Amino acid sequence: MAVMMSDHEFEELVSEALDLIPRKFARAMDNVVVLVEARHPTQSLYGLYHGVALTSRTSNYSWSLPDTITIYREPILAHAQDAEGAREQVATTVIHEVAHHFGIDDDRLDELGWG
Repeated sequence: MAVMMSDHEFEELVSEALDLIPRKFARAMDNVVVLVEARHPTQSLYGLYHGVALTSRTSNYSWSLPDTITIYREPILAHAQDAEGAREQVATTVIHEVAHHFGIDDDRLDELGWG
């Protein structure tokens, strides 16, 4: 059964999840924007990082558009058992996608329990 939540309530969950990021990492995030969308147009994803990870940037990176972290509301709410489950999945998804911004790949995230 899908969890019912307004767009604003879901965006608050994303904001809360961003607040979980340790300050030193939040300050290190560079040229990245976090978006919330209903769903990915072609895949069933909870989130997606699109950009050049901090560990891969060179001097040629300057004047680039911001990287994006997109959190997809509908798949998360469709699979959550309750509001707390949605909150936990949003937090996991945000941390997972932020980790990609820092150059951490899926294998390492699985090892760390954030897969």
